[in-house]
Amino acid sequence: MKKRVKYGRELPRRLYTFFSQYEGGGAPSIAKFARSIGATVAEVEDFAEHREFARAMRECSEIRRDYLIDGALCKKFDASTVKFLLGAEFGMSGERTAAERELEVRLEVIE
Repeated sequence: MKKRVKYGRELPRRLYTFFSQYEGGGAPSIAKFARSIGATVAEVEDFAEHREFARAMRECSEIRRDYLIDGALCKKFDASTVKFLLGAEFGMSGERTAAERELEVRLEVIE
């Protein structure tokens, strides 16, 4: 049976460093960080009960968002996939607003 990883004061910094210096395949994630320290995702998420770790997780979420957006803009990542991921993770649904749905365009062709 695997030993449970214990929270330590250095973990918020390790998490932040992992995300800010990430060079692996794909985008940085909590799951990849958890594997890198020999923990499960659930264990890492439980560390958020510590204020400093929760703050680091919020910052890393923003780093991941920027990483994904930059990757899509540079065509390193598929833009549709990034849109889906951002919608799922950050509530950016991509649905049109009421004003966009109500926009009506009429064209008249004059010969």
